[in-house]
Amino acid sequence: MQISISDFEKIDIRVGKIIEIEDYPEARKPSYLLKVDFGPVIGIKQSIGQFTHYSKDELRGRLIAGVINLPPLKIGSKFSEVLVLGFPDEKGRAILVIPEKDVPLGGKIY
Repeated sequence: MQISISDFEKIDIRVGKIIEIEDYPEARKPSYLLKVDFGPVIGIKQSIGQFTHYSKDELRGRLIAGVINLPPLKIGSKFSEVLVLGFPDEKGRAILVIPEKDVPLGGKIY
């Protein structure tokens, strides 16, 4: 199914930095509760993601790509406000989509 460029432009994908990671046992599958800093305009948002094959030290401080304009999704008792993007590897584990170089927080993909 093809979409138009105007459809793509509706998806607000921004770069953020993971600043906090906690185990989140309330999710059905092993997950972390992530706090992601999207810079001064957007601020800090939380996301619940299945990135537990990464250690917390591997995630802390890492730049990620996230969709910031989806409605919050309640998972357990908390809301996931941002969809942190990943691709499945050969084992089905979510591998983070990350910028190749440092870029300013909150930058929008184009």
